[in-house]
Amino acid sequence: MKDSIRHLIQQALTRLTDEGVLPAGLTPAIQVENTRDKTHGDFASNIAMMLAKPAGLKPRELAEKLIAALPVDASVSKVEIAGPGFLNFFQNSDALAQRLEAALADAQLGVRKSGTAQRVVVDLSSPNLAKEMHVGHLRSTIIGDAVGRVLEFLGDTVIRQNHVGDWGTQFGMLLAYLEENPAAAESELADLEQFYRAAKKRFDDSAEFADRARALVVKLQAGDAECLRLWQRFNDVSLSHCQAVYDRLGVKLSPADVRGESAYNADLPTIVAELQAKGLLSESEGAQCVFMDEYKNAEGNPLPVIVQKAGGGYLYATTDLAAMRYRSQVLKADRALYFVDQRQALHFQMAFEVARRAGFVHAGMDLEHMGFGTMNGADGRPFKTRDGGTVKLIDLLDEAEQRAYALVKGKNPELDESELRSIARAVGIGAVKYADLSKHRTSDYSFNFEQMLSFEGNTAPYLLYAYTRVASVFRKLGKGIEAIGGKIDLQAEQELALAAKLAQFAEVLNNVGDKGVPHLLCSYLYELAGLFSSFYENCPILGAEDVAVQQSRLRLAALTGRTLQQGLELLGLTTLERM
Repeated sequence: MKDSIRHLIQQALTRLTDEGVLPAGLTPAIQVENTRDKTHGDFASNIAMMLAKPAGLKPRELAEKLIAALPVDASVSKVEIAGPGFLNFFQNSDALAQRLEAALADAQLGVRKSGTAQRVVVDLSSPNLAKEMHVGHLRSTIIGDAVGRVLEFLGDTVIRQNHVGDWGTQFGMLLAYLEENPAAAESELADLEQFYRAAKKRFDDSAEFADRARALVVKLQAGDAECLRLWQRFNDVSLSHCQAVYDRLGVKLSPADVRGESAYNADLPTIVAELQAKGLLSESEGAQCVFMDEYKNAEGNPLPVIVQKAGGGYLYATTDLAAMRYRSQVLKADRALYFVDQRQALHFQMAFEVARRAGFVHAGMDLEHMGFGTMNGADGRPFKTRDGGTVKLIDLLDEAEQRAYALVKGKNPELDESELRSIARAVGIGAVKYADLSKHRTSDYSFNFEQMLSFEGNTAPYLLYAYTRVASVFRKLGKGIEAIGGKIDLQAEQELALAAKLAQFAEVLNNVGDKGVPHLLCSYLYELAGLFSSFYENCPILGAEDVAVQQSRLRLAALTGRTLQQGLELLGLTTLERM
């Protein structure tokens, strides 16, 4: 609805510009906001106050001219001026009801992308295969997954790319240990952290082992068949650990989405050669670098993007540039979203600019770093174990399920064990994911099991329970919405408020897709659940005395249930019919 009102205002502005009321060349950002007090309409805009000065008019005078110039629209019943010159728009309840009926009849709930469908690469998760996934990988994995799901729902072609760290000097150490202990490695590889620590200890304690590890790196990079066999074996085991975590989290990542650093190894000399041919490289202390005037340090000296070390080795930037070229030229992406820690912002700004100057990406391709903050403990510091170690992600998920199991069993001791476990899995994993997704992507947040497992507030348990309330209505009724006739008729205040929120679903999803911010969807679902609760308590559904009223309210309830379920699914949460 906001987009429709913006379009109406833009048409009015064009008309007033043609009539000479407004000067030509104005391109204001048209703001349309929801009103809190519905006696003042459903939406408000301050456009008249923004443009009063260039028009040479008082805000209320310009507001009157804007209202007169607004095209007639069936979805708007009236427009009024409020205060110093706000335009207040009132929705036509009949038109709103028709819109909801159309959404109820549509598999997509009336959701369409506001622009043209695109091919979008989503770079997410990207663990280092030398170690098991830890809590630091959670945000990239689940935020990227949620945004990818939303973009697919909007109609984009989403190409997931898990850019794992599967190459580099540390692999020489791991291969040397694997080669030295082939029998022990079978059991030790079950715990990658232990395997890594054991290999690192041998590397630190033995000069002979360290020399052998360095030699294996050279052989690996040269394509030695035995080194590649050992390397592939290690990667297969490590990736199976990752996939187990992805399956537990319920994210849409598979082995087919893995394209690690090693995939670009053969292309790195070409990247350097092309940068050289385009005159972008400079030598600095033996290293090959790209310098750009707009990127300088505190002393005013240009910052380098190092693409080849003095010894001939390559860096992350080189691999990232090769990946960008692949995503543009082979995957034909219109847009590439990088879900990587906010602390890498400068690296990506510089790498994106180098890729553009080198022509590695086509002119219309958008490169966007979707940075995120850190997950902290109660002390506000990065989340650690009690002894200061890194928390394995799989251990965190185990604890979440255990806590959810105890919580659910305490509330429903009569449930059988299999159902308790199923509910605990949905609630526990959902709670961890939702607590993260409901925070603004760029913000740090403190991890708190008690808070995230609460049935009150903006939490997964609250929203999952809200959906079960809708499901219970139809369970008591004994039939689904497809068997319900009638039509939506909005009369009560709570019906109108719920209906207005349901009509915002498409706009919210488009914002999430545009900005990569799942917390907007979380806030929307939380508000929707609250409005349904008010509607449920004030507007009898099954107890409605009039059949037409009952049918209308059942249809509203059904659309709410489908919207909650779809929204939670887009966040990667599993809904429950009872809990």
